Amino acid sequence: MLRTNQSFLSYLEQLYKAQPHKEDIVLKSFSKGERLFVQHETTSKIMLIKSGLTKCFFTEDDDNEYILEFLGEGEIIGEIELIRKIPCLCNVEAMTNVTVYAIAIPYFTDLLKNDIGLNNLLLDVYAERIVNTSSRASYQQLYTTEYSLAKLMELQKKHGIEISKEEMAAYLGITIRSLNSALKNQNSSTS
Repeated sequence: MLRTNQSFLSYLEQLYKAQPHKEDIVLKSFSKGERLFVQHETTSKIMLIKSGLTKCFFTEDDDNEYILEFLGEGEIIGEIELIRKIPCLCNVEAMTNVTVYAIAIPYFTDLLKNDIGLNNLLLDVYAERIVNTSSRASYQQLYTTEYSLAKLMELQKKHGIEISKEEMAAYLGITIRSLNSALKNQNSSTS
């Protein structure tokens, strides 16, 4: 539900401290609700989340949202778009105040060509994303909405964040009406 990557965060912290040109990696802050990436727009930086929580989501043609993941410390964003030379696949929005390492594209491209450590971290990230996507798909088929909702509520409580009903429904892939029914069932089973 919430992806983090301490290995990638440690790697980038070391790069940040040792960078020869201080403009290659800069710290950038985003306020809650601000978008780090906008679907279909071209990115000008690769980012790695230093602190805070974000949501990664698609906006469909009918303006419905579908939340793919919640991303936290150490998660990299924008690299797929750079590698594939495409506009942003989805939106990434700050759910709390967020600080990122913003990496200049020429510097990141050079690292891709010359730094085996970065390439190994990216391979690990992609493998983890495949596993998470597969697990989530099977999880949603095997378990009830109520069970998935309970996990989402646990995430919300653990990190002290407010997840709206619309966001919950978008993450669970259900309607608000179905969510309200699941919330009602959850409240009646805990009373």
